[in-house]
Amino acid sequence: MDSFWSGVGVDLHLEPDAADGRRAGLERALRDAVRDGRLAPGTRLPATRRLAVELGISRGTAKAAYDQLVAEGYLTARQGAGTQVAPLPPVDAASPGASPRARAPRFDLRPGSPDVGTFPAAAWLRALRLAIATAPSLAYDYGDPRGRIELRTALSGYLGRARGVIAPPERIVVTTGYVQGLALLTRVLDGGTIAMEDPGLPFHRGVVRHHGGTVVAAEVDEKGVRVRQLGDAAAVVVTPAHQYPTGVTLHPERRRALTDWARARGGVIVEDDYDGEFRYDRQPVGALQGMSPGQVVYLGTASKTLGPALRLGWMVLPPHLVDAVTDAKLHSDHHTESIGQLALAELITSHAYDRHVRACRLRYRRRRDQLLDLLGERRGVRGIAAGLHALVDVADEGAVLARAAEKGLAVGHLGEHWHGSGDGRPQGLVVGYGTPRERVYPEALEALGQVLEGP
Repeated sequence: MDSFWSGVGVDLHLEPDAADGRRAGLERALRDAVRDGRLAPGTRLPATRRLAVELGISRGTAKAAYDQLVAEGYLTARQGAGTQVAPLPPVDAASPGASPRARAPRFDLRPGSPDVGTFPAAAWLRALRLAIATAPSLAYDYGDPRGRIELRTALSGYLGRARGVIAPPERIVVTTGYVQGLALLTRVLDGGTIAMEDPGLPFHRGVVRHHGGTVVAAEVDEKGVRVRQLGDAAAVVVTPAHQYPTGVTLHPERRRALTDWARARGGVIVEDDYDGEFRYDRQPVGALQGMSPGQVVYLGTASKTLGPALRLGWMVLPPHLVDAVTDAKLHSDHHTESIGQLALAELITSHAYDRHVRACRLRYRRRRDQLLDLLGERRGVRGIAAGLHALVDVADEGAVLARAAEKGLAVGHLGEHWHGSGDGRPQGLVVGYGTPRERVYPEALEALGQVLEGP
């Protein structure tokens, strides 16, 4: 039977009958609690004797688990002081080659990530166990470049009911995420001109250029991308449900104009539906792909709903691109790993995925509402109806970012998203309210409020 321990004010889930033993289960539960912030630095843990009694394990097992986590640096133990959660490493402790996100700020309100502490570990473990128990032996061999048929079938049903996507399994290709999907399409278009929203994510522009494509800017206004600027581009990449970073929803007139452009010129629309499940004030806006499945390539991932670490994404392709993209996938990495695909298929077909998405939607709506409460009657807040970020207008990005740095607050800004120079362009902060852990979010908002108030 599973055990729950709340001796220091948090629930720690322990599986004493796990195959790797009670000690490993205790180590894992404590390690996860430290990592996701439920056990804060400096928290004093119970003595091994008390812990053993509460969990019904031997004192030797409890001591061995503590000793292992001390060796790994998660805990500290000093005579007379007992066992405590180790302090966080200093901000500059990361290696020189580490990514910017690895140098963790005190408060992180950068956009682009969900709260990974909400990952449904128990549901995923159940799905993974069932997938392994029922998988045919051929699942461990090389597979179809398009992905496991179990996942493609599950995605076909889910995307149809949740996003209005017309997605026959034979037109779905499973990828390792959005970036791979964009790279594969760029290769298939053979270095053609690809229009990308301005402002938009600079890393995605870099992906297109890295794989031989030519990028041109497509201006975004209050109705979304300006279709008249697309000209003779071979393709256009858009975020119609919740434009990144402005938060604009593509206007119905622009949707029709965009699909008309694609049909008239033989162009391809690449729909990045990165956070389409998260809409708060009305029903989610359906995917653009449902209006024109013969012209739209639909790209989605599990990165925002579950977590980027899974590396699972999907493409729903027009019929004329299926073979070319499948061949490009074959020569890229042959196929995406299979066991995770089977687990995700089980999560979807059991409706555990839907339940998780609904729970996340409620959680992020509360966070959105807390952000709006902080901003009060402040004007110039955009993109709040959906997604995991909001755009807050400011008069001087540089000054605001300098104050944020002093507070240990990391936040995105509009200036880094323009195709060209940001001089003379609107300025603003791109506030990601999905990134922080639950326990630090109120403090992060307080720091943001101080930064916005000025010196």
